[in-house]
Amino acid sequence: MSIHIGAEPGAVASGILLPGDPLRAKYIAENYFENPVQFNKVRGMYGFTGTYRGKRVSTMGSGMGMPSISIYATELMRDYGVKTAIRIGTCGSMSLDLHIKDMIAAEGASTDSDINRIFPGTYCPVADFDLLRASVRIAKEKGLSMRVGMVLSSDCFYQEELTGPRSNELWIKYGALAGEMETAALYTLAKKYGVRALSLLTVSDSIVGKEAELSADERQTSLDNMICTALDTLCEFV
Repeated sequence: MSIHIGAEPGAVASGILLPGDPLRAKYIAENYFENPVQFNKVRGMYGFTGTYRGKRVSTMGSGMGMPSISIYATELMRDYGVKTAIRIGTCGSMSLDLHIKDMIAAEGASTDSDINRIFPGTYCPVADFDLLRASVRIAKEKGLSMRVGMVLSSDCFYQEELTGPRSNELWIKYGALAGEMETAALYTLAKKYGVRALSLLTVSDSIVGKEAELSADERQTSLDNMICTALDTLCEFV
């Protein structure tokens, strides 16, 4: 067991999906895994291991924000031998060309956090190329549209309430497709521990448009295109 994960040695598979919401992890285990076994419930951050298309895989919630995912990703990689991690999360579109339930594969993650200023410079976190390429191919085979590009990992969900309605303009100008809160930390830790990592995101609301956002229930249970794409991608690397 680690400090925040109550799993026994060997209980976590080498490949894992990391939704932010622990109830989404429960949904994945109940609807996609054969013979799922719960390995964690510490702090309500549910984790499960089962099989999908004959491959042993896991899923576990990672919480909201870079501090939270950093704790769980570190312990999963360092203490439980995870070698491939795919974040499956929601995001706010920063492009008028991206709409509710559209998918994004994050090739890189800019951030307004100080999390990567621990080096003699600022570290640039990027996805594992093989995972990224496989996810794009699998989405195409499924007939699904997937945009590839840079996202913004922010420390603040309600950014504009603090810094004003124009706070995202520069990020948009420099190509950020969407805003979210975890990818930069995941990619950085993956490089530290020699792990493959990818962030697949589904647009749940729009920062620049006026589309109706997904409800809390929809965020838990209506992201099946992303889940299937992530699981099929994961299975190529476990």
